[in-house]
Amino acid sequence: MVNVALSVVVHAKPGKEQDVADFLRSARPIVEQEEGTQAWFALQFDASTFGIFDVFPDDEARQTHLSGGVGQALAAQGADLFSTEPSIQNVDVIAYKLPGETA
Repeated sequence: MVNVALSVVVHAKPGKEQDVADFLRSARPIVEQEEGTQAWFALQFDASTFGIFDVFPDDEARQTHLSGGVGQALAAQGADLFSTEPSIQNVDVIAYKLPGETA
């Protein structure tokens, strides 16, 4: 069951666009180890704007994810990769469709 999500938007520094894309790709194995992360997506909106969207069964799983490996890596590498602080929003999921599940 999915009840809550995170929406994260980051803006790459000029010349760091490929580094941000590579960073996001490299996060997948970390997220795969998180039992509470039900789905995770790394996104590219335009040449320098990227995002992460992930969903969780509850706020506890969401907070565990935020304090986990990807969150720590964002904090550690953010100053080098991003032109502004990541925009992180907690959101509620009102409907969803995942393989093998129904809301």
